[in-house]
Amino acid sequence: MAQKSFNFEYESGVVCRIPDSLKDDAVRESDQVVVDLDQAKREHEKYILTLRKLKINLLELEADDEYPDCCFVEDIAIIHDGVALICNPKSPSRRGELEVIKRVLSHDLGQHVVNIKDEEAMIEGGNVLFTGKEFFVGISPRTNQAGALALANCFPDYNVATIQISGCIHLKSLMSMAGPGIIAIGQSEEAKKALKQIVDKANYDYETVTLPDDAACNCLYVNRTLIHCTEDEFPESFKIFEDRFSDRVRIPLPNKELSKVQGTLTSRSLLVGKKRKNLNMDDYRNNRLK
Repeated sequence: MAQKSFNFEYESGVVCRIPDSLKDDAVRESDQVVVDLDQAKREHEKYILTLRKLKINLLELEADDEYPDCCFVEDIAIIHDGVALICNPKSPSRRGELEVIKRVLSHDLGQHVVNIKDEEAMIEGGNVLFTGKEFFVGISPRTNQAGALALANCFPDYNVATIQISGCIHLKSLMSMAGPGIIAIGQSEEAKKALKQIVDKANYDYETVTLPDDAACNCLYVNRTLIHCTEDEFPESFKIFEDRFSDRVRIPLPNKELSKVQGTLTSRSLLVGKKRKNLNMDDYRNNRLK
C-alpha cells in the first residue's frame, strides 16, 4: 500500500523533567563522569521552551527519582500515523516508565497504543530512524531482530530495514534526519558502515550531510526548523550546519551535560505528528523486514 511521505510536522508531544538521581546514575556508570545537574536542567528547560515556541503542545511529566533515565522518553515509544508502539527497553529499570507513557499517549494525546507481545523482543526508540518514508532499525545490545519485527508488524505500510551497528548503543548516535530526505551522519568508521547498509536497503534515495563529530549528527527537524548542536560544543560541525542550511530556520541548543550520560537532542522528547485521515487502525497484518 502506498503511503504519504511524512514532512516532520508535529502538533503535540511528551517530555519529562530531569530527576536528581540522574547525577548519581551517571557517576555509577563511570567515576570520571560528573554531571552538573543544575546546568543539565537549564539546558533541558531551554529545549522544552524551544519546542513550545515551535507550536508543539507539550505534556511535561514530573521527574521520578526511581527512574534515573526517565527524561529520555524517546526510548519508550515509536509514534507515527496516530499509532504508538510501546517499546521493550533492555534495562529492567526502565520498564516502570512504560505505564505512565502509555496512559499519556492513549488518554491525553489520542494515540492507538500497541504493546509488543514477544517477551524476547527488545527495541528502544533511539535505535529507530524514520525518514518520513521508511524505517531503519539499529541492531545493537539495546535492540534485537525480534524488536525490529515488532515494529514492522505495527507499521505494515512501511519498509522496515535492520542496520547492524557497533561502537554505540543507538543508531541515532550515528545519524538522524536533518530535513525531509536529508540524513546528517558522522564520519567515523561505524557511521560509514551504517550508512552503507542504509544505501543498500533503502527504497528511496537520500541526501547526506557528513559531520566531523558523530555526537553532532543527532539533530531534530521539527515544524520546518532544524535544531542542532551549538558552536561551543562542536565548532566544525556547527559551521557545516550553518553553511549547508543557511536558508533554513535553525536553532542551536546545548546538550553538553546530558551527553555525558549518552543523552541526545532527539532522546528528550516524544513527538506526535498529524494523523492520516485514511488510516485504518485494524490494518496490522502484513510486515516487511529486510
